[in-house]
Amino acid sequence: MTNLINRSASLAASAAVIVLLAAANAAHAGDAGLADAKALVDKHLQVPQFEATMPAFDAACAKGKKLLSIPVSSTIPFVQGVESALEETGTKLGLSVMHWKNQGNPTQWVQGVEYAISNKFDAIDLFGGIIPSSIGPQVKAAREAGIKIFGASYSDTTQEGDPLADVTLAQPYSEAGGIIAAWIAAKTEGKANVLIIGSDDIQQSQPFAKAIGAALDKACGGGCTHKYANVNIPDWATKIQSTVQSSLLADPSINYVVPLYDSMSQFILPALAITGRKGDVKIATFNGTPEVLDMVRNGDVEMDVGESLSWMARSMLDGYMRGMCGMDGGKKLNVQLRIFNKDNAAEAGVPAAFNQGYGDSDVAGFNTLWGVK
Repeated sequence: MTNLINRSASLAASAAVIVLLAAANAAHAGDAGLADAKALVDKHLQVPQFEATMPAFDAACAKGKKLLSIPVSSTIPFVQGVESALEETGTKLGLSVMHWKNQGNPTQWVQGVEYAISNKFDAIDLFGGIIPSSIGPQVKAAREAGIKIFGASYSDTTQEGDPLADVTLAQPYSEAGGIIAAWIAAKTEGKANVLIIGSDDIQQSQPFAKAIGAALDKACGGGCTHKYANVNIPDWATKIQSTVQSSLLADPSINYVVPLYDSMSQFILPALAITGRKGDVKIATFNGTPEVLDMVRNGDVEMDVGESLSWMARSMLDGYMRGMCGMDGGKKLNVQLRIFNKDNAAEAGVPAAFNQGYGDSDVAGFNTLWGVK
């Protein structure tokens, strides 16, 4: 009996040691994860620098060609900024770029493709969330008419490009997600409860949200929780506020809301006010839309991972011109990301502008790639 008692005591002691070791290992992993998160935040608070990811070529090969850009919705400020930059930069390069304005209705996208066929465009750009196969018959008709099909920002770098696209330039959503998660983990010392708001009608929303969750798990060492709510683009104005409001009432411990696309923020702020959580619940997001950067400067939004839209437009045109000239257009956008918070948001302008706060190394960098003086 004595031996049995001693054996039981020994097993209990061993189990206690195992639990303590596991806790120590978890704490060590959490400390390392937080250190990495803080280093990532520090890096992306700096002005980004251009780095070439493709070989140089003579962009004159695309001069005189016609590109029709069909975005997911012209009502989104981010989209408007990219489209303006595409047209401006294209004009400087002798490339005609036309923005097909629409309100996010697939019928309007179809009409745009049909317009490009009728007017003998050289290429069509499906931008910001339109998967080429989603309007497959029209895209196939355009390809049969000799029109190149390009796509940007409809996929994450972790996803395969659509088979109907001649060039797919994926956007680094997962990278942005890692930066957002690092910020939250660092700010809360690994103790965050995060509500992520995405739009499943945008293909990249799921990998984007998963990247945030995985990065939070790693940085926090298990000390952070997160959940995801879907609100499709047409419902932003009517459902984001109620979704956030009900979530905050159901779970008062939520301390961060992450709208995957920063234009959603305007619908989140009323929910914070109504629930009495404004200032208590922080907003961290992605895109760098000027109106939202103004909210960052004013303290309504805590942080926004921004990207220069003229930089993005140059990267898009880089891949598209290569594609129109029969070359490899690449697989992802060469666009650098920067964190804006209350301390540096004024660098984006007062009021904020799409392309301020990122430096101008992309201008010389892409011009060198294109052989433009």
